[in-house]
Amino acid sequence: MSSKKERKIEADNVNLGFQIAPMIDVVFVIMLFFMVMAGAVKKEMELKSQLPGMAPASLDAPQEMPDEIIVGVEEAGYVTLNEEEFDSPTDKKLPNFTATLMRLKQEADNRNAKVIVTIEAEEQATYERVIDVLNALTVAKVSNVTFSVGGDAGF
Repeated sequence: MSSKKERKIEADNVNLGFQIAPMIDVVFVIMLFFMVMAGAVKKEMELKSQLPGMAPASLDAPQEMPDEIIVGVEEAGYVTLNEEEFDSPTDKKLPNFTATLMRLKQEADNRNAKVIVTIEAEEQATYERVIDVLNALTVAKVSNVTFSVGGDAGF
């Protein structure tokens, strides 16, 4: 019995000392992390920007403002251009709407002005009708288009 007791006491008193190998592994992992991350650091650059205000170069020359057109797509399928109704709600081609857009685009091009179209679709308007409006804008070669949902009803 005494031999078992001695062995247990000897096993408890064994001092492993300071283990350097795991510390070296940790240092290498940290060093590897910083080496990899050093390449991912983004360089800060100065962005050249001008604040809004008076244009210094040509104050006398009149500047053309873009033409803004508001196209409404109603829940019932009606399409309006600046609150004027065009075509029937079942007409997919929208010929009168397209012809008016083409005329407005041509007039803006003659004056070197941009045409900006805002589509205000009612919340329950069908996607198909919005696509019909986008097709008409494509035929008229209008490319500056933004969307607004709900119009003035929500405010």
